[in-house]
Amino acid sequence: MRALITGITGFAGSHLADYLLAKHPDVEVFGTYRWRSRRENITGLGDRVQMIEADLRDYHSMQRALEISRPDFIFHLAAQSFVPSSWSAPSETLSTNITGQTNLFEAVRALELDPVIQIACSSEEYGLVYPDEVPIKESNPLRPLSPYAVSKVAQDLLGYQYFQSYGLKVIRTRGFNHTGPRRGDVFVTSNFAKQIATIEAGLAEPVIRVGNLTAIRDFTDVRDMVRAYWLAVNHAKPGEVYNIATGVGITIQELLNRLLAMSTVEVRVEEDPARMRPSDVERLLGDPSKFKADTGWEPEVPFEQTLADILEYWRDQIRRG
Repeated sequence: MRALITGITGFAGSHLADYLLAKHPDVEVFGTYRWRSRRENITGLGDRVQMIEADLRDYHSMQRALEISRPDFIFHLAAQSFVPSSWSAPSETLSTNITGQTNLFEAVRALELDPVIQIACSSEEYGLVYPDEVPIKESNPLRPLSPYAVSKVAQDLLGYQYFQSYGLKVIRTRGFNHTGPRRGDVFVTSNFAKQIATIEAGLAEPVIRVGNLTAIRDFTDVRDMVRAYWLAVNHAKPGEVYNIATGVGITIQELLNRLLAMSTVEVRVEEDPARMRPSDVERLLGDPSKFKADTGWEPEVPFEQTLADILEYWRDQIRRG
């Protein structure tokens, strides 16, 4: 069996490669990257993965990647995935995420391939969620509140349309927040952990700068998330959409408190206006019962372990300089 991971150098992509190599050695792994992609997440993979240079926004490079890999499974993870960046560069976000996925689908059709395609959609699609709609089911209305969320709604619906129109075996997963070691420092768990590790090392004043601390999020460990992706392509129903979440919410304030409890530094917390969004999703708590019923997935990594691993990751990064 052959698996293609778009965006393999990224956070989830690199963890998915680790998972497949460790747990499914019979699967030949391919991954796409751009020439300017940072490679530190995949330095340990060596020659066990065949890397293919490709840009989602260029149809011919995507077709070439598929010609080389001829995958049985496609994990489409490559995207502009940082919500705040979508405010400053909305057109780039929409182009990368929507046109990129269209190029992938069209290349599959042109080559007459028949892979199972998992597309990594997002809980951000739900956007404005009312109190009586929590925990959120897949049937909940989509009220996106950022250009990123709009792009993910479009990816989601494109997946449904290509399944209905052309029979592509597309599985749409709406992942709620996932985190763990290697998460970029622009994302909240990593950002707080990096700030703490930098203060511990004596390289910054004892101040943690924060954005909105009242928002509630449902965090899944990335190692549980990528295992869910594998279960999705093997057991989920093509054409269907699935929430992947723990069903447990936590405020960003409580997340920060737990990280600080793992450190001995004394800090003060300051709100940073630059970290506030024009509009924010206040409560994202998912109902994963549909996905669990179809795949048997259950989250396994305790959130305390996730936070400890993130903090240790950043301590190691700071020590390395």
